[in-house]
Amino acid sequence: MAIEFLKGHGTQNDFVLLPDPDGRLDLTPGRVAALCDRRRGLGADGVLRVVRSTALGQESAGEWFMDYRNADGSLAEMCGNGMRVFARYLTESGLAAGPEFVLGSRAGDKRVIVRPGGSVTVHMGPASITGASVAIVDDRDFSGVAVDVGNPHLVSVVDDDVAELNLCEEPRYDKDFFPEGVNLEFVNPLGAGALRMRVYERGVGETRSCGTGTVAAVAAALHLAGTDSGESTVDIPGGRVTVSMERGEATLTGPAELVARGELYDEWWDAQA
Repeated sequence: MAIEFLKGHGTQNDFVLLPDPDGRLDLTPGRVAALCDRRRGLGADGVLRVVRSTALGQESAGEWFMDYRNADGSLAEMCGNGMRVFARYLTESGLAAGPEFVLGSRAGDKRVIVRPGGSVTVHMGPASITGASVAIVDDRDFSGVAVDVGNPHLVSVVDDDVAELNLCEEPRYDKDFFPEGVNLEFVNPLGAGALRMRVYERGVGETRSCGTGTVAAVAAALHLAGTDSGESTVDIPGGRVTVSMERGEATLTGPAELVARGELYDEWWDAQA
């Protein structure tokens, strides 16, 4: 059985897409990790399985469900960059009429709008402030705002240039506060309505971008300014996105690129089980 794949990215946060409408693939953690390995596989920050909601027994108003896996094979609730790539694939393959439709995710249904030229807007839902905690980078404490965007984040707004932070090794965090792990964002304000961010994603490491992370960054910055509404661009190493917040409800707009498609060898797939 030929296993089709595509490769895409959203602001250089890259993914392997696996079209699997009826949920027939045995997508084990080992296979996901092998696919994402940049030496022995295709290389990616995560895997997006394109599957019908009914095939996974998911309750959703959307026909399609974004079954997202981190690079280490673990399940993830939500991925804003991945959802943009997912939505663009559906429209370009004729699987969604578009330009506006609903997608299912482990963080609930999300409305998307696919725009001409490849830009996609995702209605991300609420970004909830859940407290405060500390991340430790190079034995330095960085206090942060905890934000739930369907998945957990800790956002540290810092005076240090985020480009100078050493994120080669996993930062430490309070595992009692974040028992399921956490995505860590480090943010510089650039002026009114503009932020710069780097991110260390759970199960992946540092990535060029994180969609939910940019939402969390804007939510945290607005919270520290005493509000829950506003708009900001967020510059990440992979490009720029725009986040709008209205009473804690977020939309994320940015590019989605499809790069390549092909087929996996059966022998390789079977060997990763």
